[in-house]
Amino acid sequence: MVTTTTRIATPNGRRYMTQLCKHWAHKFEVAYDENQGLVPFGPDRRCRMAADADGLTLVLEVEDAAQVERMQGVVIDHLKRFAFREDLGEPAWTT
Repeated sequence: MVTTTTRIATPNGRRYMTQLCKHWAHKFEVAYDENQGLVPFGPDRRCRMAADADGLTLVLEVEDAAQVERMQGVVIDHLKRFAFREDLGEPAWTT
């Protein structure tokens, strides 16, 4: 399993996390509260989120290393759709 993490600095981290979780809850069995969320995209990939007053931390866990960049793009593209009023910059993913 490949794990990559990024931190997005924003005062709206909790709101964005909740929006992402609600959005994906239509397709996946999402679990979340006001501070953390889990989106199981499949048995071989998931996104864990943690939000606080200063930002949003995203942790992607992907079985197939060839899918890591694609999944990073999916998560960030969806986040940017919800954060269209705010410039979140480019995320720096670390493994």
